[in-house]
Amino acid sequence: MRYRHPMPSFETLQAFWSGPLVTVNIIVFLNLTGALLLGLLVGYERSYHGRAAGMRTYGLVCMASAALTVIGGYSSSWFGGDNLLATGVDPTRVIQGIVTGIGFLCAGVIMREGFNISGLTTAASLWASSVIGILVGVGFYAAAMMMALLCTICMVWISKLEDWLPSRQAVAITLKFDKNFIPIEQALHDMANSHGYDIVGGSTSITLKEGAQEWNFVAVARSRQKMQPMSELAHEMTQFSGVESFHLAYARN
Repeated sequence: MRYRHPMPSFETLQAFWSGPLVTVNIIVFLNLTGALLLGLLVGYERSYHGRAAGMRTYGLVCMASAALTVIGGYSSSWFGGDNLLATGVDPTRVIQGIVTGIGFLCAGVIMREGFNISGLTTAASLWASSVIGILVGVGFYAAAMMMALLCTICMVWISKLEDWLPSRQAVAITLKFDKNFIPIEQALHDMANSHGYDIVGGSTSITLKEGAQEWNFVAVARSRQKMQPMSELAHEMTQFSGVESFHLAYARN
């Protein structure tokens, strides 16, 4: 059976901003705000430990997931109201296709290099943008605008909040020792402890190249206030016995 779309009219436009539909948009907005706050709370734990997926990533993903879930409960309000704009296409299948397709796009912007992972927040913002498009597509214009505002606030201001909140910065360290020199692991731990860092258990890897050992590990600061700046840490590395060369970089994994 084929459906005919009614001719657009002023009454049709009014339906998208009717009292009941605005109420639904407000309910969706409240759900989005709550989900964002809860996602930020969970993300802070990851951010505190120096992980790549921090408050912004968790907040955006949680909010976008809530948006897709809550609009499913108000399908009768899609397209300006129940049967106002009848269609022969199942919108839920269209949404599934969008979510699946955007997942491949998001995966393409996530990059890993050594102990660093980049692009997670960009991927989360892309997915959130696709959900904003879905809200616009089903006629939840007010909710779409409010979600866009929340995403902007999250992207611009939450990073400043993360910098202000207590956190433990992680540093990826590579030490190349002199040939035939045998380093003592406890000495490395003592050196890290004396400068306000703890070596993360299970992060150490050892490589032997032409008789010289190369150690790679991640050290996490006990607190941002007590951690030694990387420039001073690099100076201390030059004084460490048996070190031929080293490489330091902030790590987010």
